[in-house]
Amino acid sequence: MAVGIEDSGRRFIETDPIGKAGERCEQKVWDAFKQAFRNRNCIGYWRYPIFSKTGETRKEPDVLMVDRELGIVIAEVKCLTIDQIVEVSGHLWSYRNFYEASGSPYQQAEDQLYSLLAYCDRESEIRRLIRGRVTVALPLVTEQEWQDKGFDRLPNCPPILFKDQMGEKTLLKKIEQTSPVQAGKNLDESQWELLLAVVGGTTVLRKEQTRPSVTNKKGKTRAEVINSVRQRLYELDLQQSHIGLEIPPGAQRIRGIAGSGKTVLLAQKAANMHLKHPDWDIALVFFTRSLYDQIEGLVDKWMRHFSCGDIGYKNNPHAKRKLRILHAWGAKDRPGFYRVICEHHHKSPLRVNDTDYRQPNEGLADICKRLQEDLQENRRDIEPMFDAVLVDEGQDLVVDPPALLHQERQAIYWLAYRSLRPMGEANPKDPNQKRLIWAYDEAQSLDAKTIPSAPNLFGKDAGFASFVRGSHKGGIKKSEVMHRCYRTPGPILVAAHAIGMGLLRPGGMISGITRKEDWEAIGYEVAGDFRKKDETITLHRPPKNSPNPIPELWSEPVMQVKLYNSRQEELAALAENIKYNLKTDGLEPSRQILVVVLGEKWDAMDLETEVAQFLMERDIKIFIPSGTRLNQLKPKWPDNDPDAFWFEGGVTVSRIARAKGNEADMVYVVGLDNVAKKDDSITLRNQLFVAMTRARGWVTLSGTGSYPMYDELMRVKESGYTFEFVNNPDRKADRDMSDDDLLLPAGA
Repeated sequence: MAVGIEDSGRRFIETDPIGKAGERCEQKVWDAFKQAFRNRNCIGYWRYPIFSKTGETRKEPDVLMVDRELGIVIAEVKCLTIDQIVEVSGHLWSYRNFYEASGSPYQQAEDQLYSLLAYCDRESEIRRLIRGRVTVALPLVTEQEWQDKGFDRLPNCPPILFKDQMGEKTLLKKIEQTSPVQAGKNLDESQWELLLAVVGGTTVLRKEQTRPSVTNKKGKTRAEVINSVRQRLYELDLQQSHIGLEIPPGAQRIRGIAGSGKTVLLAQKAANMHLKHPDWDIALVFFTRSLYDQIEGLVDKWMRHFSCGDIGYKNNPHAKRKLRILHAWGAKDRPGFYRVICEHHHKSPLRVNDTDYRQPNEGLADICKRLQEDLQENRRDIEPMFDAVLVDEGQDLVVDPPALLHQERQAIYWLAYRSLRPMGEANPKDPNQKRLIWAYDEAQSLDAKTIPSAPNLFGKDAGFASFVRGSHKGGIKKSEVMHRCYRTPGPILVAAHAIGMGLLRPGGMISGITRKEDWEAIGYEVAGDFRKKDETITLHRPPKNSPNPIPELWSEPVMQVKLYNSRQEELAALAENIKYNLKTDGLEPSRQILVVVLGEKWDAMDLETEVAQFLMERDIKIFIPSGTRLNQLKPKWPDNDPDAFWFEGGVTVSRIARAKGNEADMVYVVGLDNVAKKDDSITLRNQLFVAMTRARGWVTLSGTGSYPMYDELMRVKESGYTFEFVNNPDRKADRDMSDDDLLLPAGA
């Protein structure tokens, strides 16, 4: 069953909000379809994206209904009065006093249907099985008016929905009586789920099968389990469909739990925006430079999906000029968001060495603040240059020091906001709205304690009171909270939250979510009252919110904790485990196995080198991110590639900053002792959280020595999906995700 289909309000998706001049009759048709189909097993779309390179033609169906019984139903809406229809000759209609002289509405809708059926025919299980119907909706014309003109007596008169047939029962009856373009058949549950997945685009997320593994007498190998998972289709998640397909007429905040698919959806949204509005200037911004390849690949996949393979991103100069995928900072050889804005304003961009702040996010905030202050001193303003800015990894673009704020606002976000063109007619009642969309996981910030809620980003100006509250036109939510984790198995995710926040720490949690509704928003069931000190709190994560099936397919725990007397013992075990993964489990070294090292800057750098050197001595090829080849221990300019994270044939060994945003089936987290030595450090615990949530299948944590935190970790591991803790916080940073402190207008 598609996730969220039981919520009738989420089953209808407006990819573009209706409401422009002349669209009132289109709204009537859309509302009529929603009313008629509201109790059916279906999903509906207004302006579902289908594009063709031929003549740069848009093929978006006005109304698309995907119904379990009726199949695919497409309605082409024409807001014509009877006097505007001069002639109907076969498929060709002639008009007067209309924006076009003629058109072929039925043929247009039929072409749209055939494009969708072509999607379905790629799947052998439903090839040629999907029913398809097409109609033309004329909400300003009655059936009698049509008959008075004699159009009903013409040969090949298409099926039409008239003004007086928009009632719930009448509309459904008309659709049922419409002869199918493709007859199809009744679908079983599996075929219905596949149809929903195809239309929803989740087939884009399929991964190729891994190579066959050596037979293991002890049971399934990891490669066999992975292949079993990859054969399963990603189920359609209606919340994800809304986020990925909707283009909001203003700001939108996407708060997502780790592994919920934020990056995938932002790439989909950016691709959809470009295809719908190829004249727009769009920036897709992210923090971790090693994500270039991943994000460009995702945008390319989504563009090809919605254009039936005709239009891609790679090797497409127009797309790359209008849809810019940008690292937040940028470099001389790689344009970034800050650098592009500097060059647009004829300012020399500053570099890492030009700031005294050593943390990357703080250095970026410093130079963004200085740019805006410099322009202000010269009585210049930021010139709007984008129609939409989408920000991924938003938690890593905020800073704590007040000295880095620009006019009490986060400098990089305020720069992004000011770089956007005004929305104009789209939001006349809310002039502050601009199309700034940011996604973040409040638990993943490595350096800042501040979270990117609206007041923390844009200040407490009353003009931003409803910036991410409520909904835009079309029911597009200004704020979405994604609570399902598709990547990381449930036991690993729960353990990562518990250990990352210190929930079972004897001295009390040091950083964490402190409101019941916020825990529920990220997929937990809560018993207990956070408002009471020393109250026992019980958190439980239902398996439905962590649908990764590997824990059920694997006979052993997916999370292991291994402690050793020395680093030499720890690394020897690591090498043996990786060899087993390669030879017996059938895993590929690159992209399926990842080693993440923990620790403060110099400790982590030394450990990264030590781990890599040890593995090389054991004949395991390694890759250090930003290298240009395998077994390159310390990549440095000019013999480096700052964008590289994986290299074919080698196991990546990475510090946490580079690993963010990446993922692997088997993750080894080395140097647990570097966290346990300073178990009250928010930053180090957050490193551990990020490292654990890189895992798609299994994680092994290892360290040396004996520390109290190890007992805490074992308690966390044994808790499974449910654990209890006493609400006795020793917090250094709250993770309150609400916007309750946002200033409201007088009388609100």
